Amino acid sequence: MKLVKKGDAILENVKNIHFIGIGGSGMCPLAEILHSKGYILTGSDNNESDPLKRIKNLGINVHMGHSAENVIGAELVVYSAAISKDNPELVKAAELGIPTMERCDLLGIITRKFDNVIGVSGTHGKTTVSSMITQTFLMNELDPTAVIGGRLPMINANGCAGNSENMVCEACEFVDTFLHLSPDKAVLLNIDNDHLDYFKTMDNLILSFHKFISMAKEVYLNGDDELCLKAAENINADVITFGLDSSNDYYAENIHPGKMGMCFKVCNSKGVLGELELSIPGKHNVYNALATVAVCDCAGISFEGIKNAIESFTGAGRRFERLGEFDGITLVDDYAHHPTEIEATLSAAKKLNHKNVIAVFQPFTFSRTALLKDEFIKALSIADTVILTPIMGSREINTYGISSEDIAAGLKNAICVDDFNGVVNAINEVAENGDIVITMGGGDIYKAAYMYRDLKK
Repeated sequence: MKLVKKGDAILENVKNIHFIGIGGSGMCPLAEILHSKGYILTGSDNNESDPLKRIKNLGINVHMGHSAENVIGAELVVYSAAISKDNPELVKAAELGIPTMERCDLLGIITRKFDNVIGVSGTHGKTTVSSMITQTFLMNELDPTAVIGGRLPMINANGCAGNSENMVCEACEFVDTFLHLSPDKAVLLNIDNDHLDYFKTMDNLILSFHKFISMAKEVYLNGDDELCLKAAENINADVITFGLDSSNDYYAENIHPGKMGMCFKVCNSKGVLGELELSIPGKHNVYNALATVAVCDCAGISFEGIKNAIESFTGAGRRFERLGEFDGITLVDDYAHHPTEIEATLSAAKKLNHKNVIAVFQPFTFSRTALLKDEFIKALSIADTVILTPIMGSREINTYGISSEDIAAGLKNAICVDDFNGVVNAINEVAENGDIVITMGGGDIYKAAYMYRDLKK
């Protein structure tokens, strides 16, 4: 039995739950899970979206806009970190004495309701691997519940509510969110210098990952990553490693480019399990596939079943997501917002059959941009042309005096624009037949991609 934490009993004592921002990518799957368990839900949101349509189609009552009246009748109010403390629904809940709970706390409680929770962590690749594992479980009839950070095309959603004890959960390290979870199996893909505005030092970041994987009985670890190995020191769990080096429990041999992605043999201590031909580009996805193979092979899925699922996986939403081809120009959208991710995405694009690679980048947060400016310049220099939007500050104020022009100054062929209309105009000016245009960033740069796509349709 899992250790019950303080506050877990609340779901046993309530029936009516209200979600503030129910259409959010992180909120929607939790609502769907609770709905499947028989809870009576209501929700509110400011914006129409595909996740919100999915929620409405389940018959959940959704109010457009935030209003104090929306929480009347609720026995619990759930909100995300993006909701401000002066939100009228939160204020009214406090006045009425209705308990409130942040999304990460609810997700933690839900993970303690399942016997086989697979928590996927790491600086890069969490959404891809969570999606790959979920797809493999679904295609092999293991009926998982899943909470994913991006849209899985197979189900056109960020998660699903299954009827088994299997749960796949993306585990994000930001502000130690993943320490609210209770994984039975933990996957650690890599550790890189991100979120240092919160962690301050790499040692603190490594310690946080150490705490996360220490909660699990089984740990699936990138054995090629020295920081992952450091995080796994002195943990009391079965450790299964994956990587390119043959010293790992699962490793790749004979890696070479295929039509859409890398091809390679998958090996373990028993020998060659079989061959994989990925439908998503980049060497980093070899690691993602190996992590998936390790988890699913240990779950008892046949290699043939794993192979069929992985080879048919075309990427999660905003992970090298191909939006179409217009006048011979291929349009792709990607979530890459850290230099390591940008380098992986652009390097993968360079290996495809295109004339020029045009990167459209929206820097995300002033602190990350200031701290990693030189690394951003190095990664973006892989592209033939770079179009830069203003920095999306998100939760931050620009006390760093940093701007996109500072990145452009270090690049040979960069264009700075003021807004998404400027992005579309710049693409029209520089992109030619045979080029690939990739919009990248952790903010809302995808909107510029859709604007260009809709203009060309």
